[in-house]
Amino acid sequence: MARVAVVTGASAGIGLATAEALARKGWSVAIVARGAERLKGAASLLQRYGGRVLTISADVADAAAVDAAADQVERDLGPIAAWVNNAMSTVVAPADQITAAEYARVTATTYLSQVHGTLAALRHMKPRGRGAIIQVSSGLAIRAAPLQAAYCGAKFAVSGFTDALRSELIADRVAVSLSVVYLPAVNTPQFGWSRNHTGHQQIAPDPVFDPRLCADAIVHAIEHPSREVWVGRSTLMMTLAQAVAPSYADRKASEMRDAQLGEPIPERIGNLDAPVPGPAAIDGRATDRVLSTRTEFFTSRQRDAFLLAATGGVIALSTLLPRLGRFRR
Repeated sequence: MARVAVVTGASAGIGLATAEALARKGWSVAIVARGAERLKGAASLLQRYGGRVLTISADVADAAAVDAAADQVERDLGPIAAWVNNAMSTVVAPADQITAAEYARVTATTYLSQVHGTLAALRHMKPRGRGAIIQVSSGLAIRAAPLQAAYCGAKFAVSGFTDALRSELIADRVAVSLSVVYLPAVNTPQFGWSRNHTGHQQIAPDPVFDPRLCADAIVHAIEHPSREVWVGRSTLMMTLAQAVAPSYADRKASEMRDAQLGEPIPERIGNLDAPVPGPAAIDGRATDRVLSTRTEFFTSRQRDAFLLAATGGVIALSTLLPRLGRFRR
């Protein structure tokens, strides 16, 4: 029997790329998004791989709708083995030009949606004592950027929620894995769909990565659970800069404000409150700038192995140096 995965925000972009990667590997996939028409197009793409595909039109900011979606997946496809929380929204604007209602909506779709999805998945996984939950996050959850205050705040919240829950699962000895995947700038349609008050088209800053690289990292986290996964060199550099020199990182981030702004456009309502028209597309408009790499992601397991080796080297060196000194004397 095929393993069952749920992917939210799966009618386009990284969500659709992830669903496609899972379908290609023989998984049965449930795709959840608001837009029923775009979900149909996404299902057509996934059905080419011969597996079962279930489409669920739901707003993941609605906890009851997410619970109902999880129950439907269990009835129609079988036990959920993996749940990928990918849905998000944003408002591109200076922090003081984003309304309270917009902050609330971005928080609901980008943070609370992951809470709802995680709890819905746990309700089914915890009694079985197995499963993988993936939080799709961003490098902007480590090093925030200008014009993205609502989105960054919501993504930071995801990390706090996940760390707290992971500790509880460890204490209860529940073998459900929780992984956070931090993404770089990615060529998806989202850059043309976001609510935008700047008067300029939002540009994905270089380097820009392929959504399929992100999907590969997400699938890797399902099949080889790691606490964290960093996708792309830029995400790794942001993590290091924030850890080592946060004031310097502040200054570098300030340079991103104008770099994100392109040609003038009218103010855009975008997809914050409702889906916008558009095909079930994985790629956005920056295809000519996308790096071709499909292996550039780094896991916390690799980090831990490196730190262990480095620590062992330091200990060995500290033991060897006094001996060398005695030998010379």
